[in-house]
Amino acid sequence: MSAEPAVTDTPDPASDEPWQRLDTRVVWVDAAKTLLSMVPAGIAIAFFGAEIDWGTMGPILGATAFGVLGGIADLLRWVKTRYRITDQYVERRTGLLVRRHRSIRRDRIRSVDTSARFRHKLAGLRVVTVGAGQHSAAGEAALVLDAVRTETAERLRQELLYGVTPAPAADAVDAAEPAEPRPEGRVLARLARSWVFYNMFSIWAFLMAAGLLWGTYWLLRMFGLDPAGFVRGLADWDAIGTAWTIVIAVAAVGAVGVVGLAVDFFTENWRFVLERVPGERGTVLRTTQGLFKTREVNRDDNRLRGVQIAEPLLWRWIGMADTSVVSTGLSIWSMTPSAQILPRGPISVARRVAAEVLETTPSPVDRPLRPHPRRALRRRAGWALATTGVVTGLLAWLTTLIDGLPGGVWLAGLGLLPVGLALAVVAYRSLGHAVADGYLVVRSGAWARTTTALQSRAVVGVTFRQSLLQRRLRLATVEVTTAAGMGRYSALDVASADAVELATAAAPGLLDPFLTTSVATAAAEAPDPVQAQARP
Repeated sequence: MSAEPAVTDTPDPASDEPWQRLDTRVVWVDAAKTLLSMVPAGIAIAFFGAEIDWGTMGPILGATAFGVLGGIADLLRWVKTRYRITDQYVERRTGLLVRRHRSIRRDRIRSVDTSARFRHKLAGLRVVTVGAGQHSAAGEAALVLDAVRTETAERLRQELLYGVTPAPAADAVDAAEPAEPRPEGRVLARLARSWVFYNMFSIWAFLMAAGLLWGTYWLLRMFGLDPAGFVRGLADWDAIGTAWTIVIAVAAVGAVGVVGLAVDFFTENWRFVLERVPGERGTVLRTTQGLFKTREVNRDDNRLRGVQIAEPLLWRWIGMADTSVVSTGLSIWSMTPSAQILPRGPISVARRVAAEVLETTPSPVDRPLRPHPRRALRRRAGWALATTGVVTGLLAWLTTLIDGLPGGVWLAGLGLLPVGLALAVVAYRSLGHAVADGYLVVRSGAWARTTTALQSRAVVGVTFRQSLLQRRLRLATVEVTTAAGMGRYSALDVASADAVELATAAAPGLLDPFLTTSVATAAAEAPDPVQAQARP
C-alpha cells in the first residue's frame, strides 16, 4: 500500500482553470536591479577617473556582471512561468530549454510562506512558497512563485491555508478589492530587544567583519582612496609593537563584527511575532518577521509532532537556546529553516514557548530525565584517549618525514587529551531520556545539548544499534524513525537491559509482534518448558 504523492509532474486534466503569469512588476524590479548594479562602476569611471583594470575594478565589475546576468535570467523566468490554483492542485509550469510542470495536492500542503526582499517591498510584491513535505525527506524544493502582488499573495495564503475563496483572476490582477481580513489568534511570543545579546558574540562576528571590511576596502579603492594608508597613519604601529598591534586589530575586527551581527539580528527579526491562528483544518503556528526582507511562515498544527531545544556549549552559561518544532513538511536544511519558531534567545523563553506550543502540562521538555549509566562516560573517555593517541602518533610520524620540523612537536597532540576528556564529561552529562504523557524525550550532544520531545504516535520504526565497544560495555543505542523533522532521533548509550523497555514505552504496540515471536521461539527451543526463560 502506497500513499498518493503530494507532488507530481503531471497536470490536472479535469481542470479548466486558466493559467496566470507572475506579476509584470517583476520585470521592472529586475530591470532596476540591473541598472543599479552598474551605478557604482559608472560613478567611479565618470566622476573619479577610475581606470578599468581588474586589480582595482575587478570586484565591482564582477558584481555588475552578476547583476546584469541575474536580471536577464529573471526576465526569462518571468516569460516562461505560469501558475494556477484548481480545486485539487497548485500547479506551476516553468523552464526555457527544458519545460517542467509541478503540482501539489491542496490537501497535502503543509506550509505557505510569504517573503519579500527590500526591492519587492518597494514594488508591492511578495514571494509565495508552498511546501508539501516532500522536500524534507527527498531533497526536493518547495513550489515557489517569485513574485506576485501583495494582494494576490494574501489571497493565495488565505485560500490554501484557511479555505477562503479568492477573487477571480481578473480581479486579482486589478487588485480592486481588498483581501479578506487576516484571522487573529493567540500571541505566544514577541521580539524582546534584550535577545540581541544572545546573537552578537560568535565566530560569525569575525567572518561578517571580514566581508564588510573587504567590501569597504575595494569600494574605497575604486573611488581612488587608500584605506590601508589611512589605517597606517592612525598610530605609530612600530612603536606599539607586533603583539599589541595584533591585539588591537583582532579587537577592532571583532567590534565591527559584533555591531554587524546586532544590526543583522534586528533587520532579520524586526517585529517578530509567534502566534497560533485559526486555519482551514484546525490551527496554525504563524511567525512574521523582517525589516528590509519580510517573511511569514505558517505551520499546520495537525503536522506538529514535537519540539526541539538546542543549547550551544560555549554559551550555555548565559542560558542561550535555539527553539524549533518537529513537524512533517518543513525544510530543516535551508539557511532560514521553517522549523525554527524563535530567534536565538533565553532558555526560559524557549521552555515556556515549547510548553505553549505542545499544550501539555507539565511540558515534556521540563520533565526530569533518566540518566544513562556511567559506562557511557567510559566510552566517551575512550574515544578521547584514542583520538589523542592517533593525533600524537601522526605528529610523531611527520617529524620523521619533514626536515626542520621540531622533534618535540608531537607533544602538542597531548594537549588534546584534557580538551577531549572535558568534552567527554560534558557529552555524558547531556545524556538522558524519558517517556511521559505520550512523548519520548531524548537529550544528547557535546557542542550543542539538544533536547527533543517527540510524540509517541509519530514513531513508525525502532532500531537497536550496538558497536563492539557498546556490546562490551553493555550499552545500546535506541533510534526511533519518524516522518517528521530529522527523520531519526536517538537515545544514545542506554543500558542494554533497558533498551527494549524504552522502545516499547516510546512506541506502544509497535514491537508487540516481534516480542511475541521471540518469546514463542525461545519457549519452543527450551528443553524443559517449565525451566525455560524466554527473553525478548
